[in-house]
Amino acid sequence: MTNAWSDFNDAKQASNIIPKGTIAKVRMTLRPGGFDDPSQGWTGGYAKRGTTGSVYLDVEYTVLEGPYVKRKIWSMIGLYSPKGPDWANMGRSFIRSVLNSARGLSDKDNSPEAQNARRISGFADLDGIEFVARVDVGTDTNGDEKNDIRTAVTKDHKDYAFVLGGNGASAIHAASPAPTYVTVTQPAFAPASVAQSQPAPMVSPAAGIRPTWAR
Repeated sequence: MTNAWSDFNDAKQASNIIPKGTIAKVRMTLRPGGFDDPSQGWTGGYAKRGTTGSVYLDVEYTVLEGPYVKRKIWSMIGLYSPKGPDWANMGRSFIRSVLNSARGLSDKDNSPEAQNARRISGFADLDGIEFVARVDVGTDTNGDEKNDIRTAVTKDHKDYAFVLGGNGASAIHAASPAPTYVTVTQPAFAPASVAQSQPAPMVSPAAGIRPTWAR
């Protein structure tokens, strides 16, 4: 007879991955990179410049509530790539969605008030911002799974109000055949061209993400 504490072949494998499709409330923290270009509006020392010339925001997301509370996800938001404008365009689109989510705007709202709410005075306005995110799963430079955040959820989404406590609970919706609600928090777009290592993730996050669409 085998002993459970001497033979561990049938023990469950540990995983730090938050399920793909989980919708969670998160806080964005910008980790300063010391690269400024006032002509682009990049001030305050928030941007980072990679060895290939790519420029990005190094972002840490923290899950605020629920079973994944305090879990971290690391990612990047593209500002510039020498390969072309696609990465920067994706970064601007993501920040727009973050502002929509954080400030309770529909993406379809083009009123003067909404347009003003989508303006920032600088990257400092994004440091510490809280919004609702959809957690994704990608791979790091070693091919291991890691969490990523590529999408901010706006009030147009059916679960937006619930996540913010519309039913008396602050929770997240984990995509599954039978949805369960919990609470969690990172986007992000990491260019394959950025040769920059990230810290060992607590959620299997930020270490050189290389999604297929990255620039």
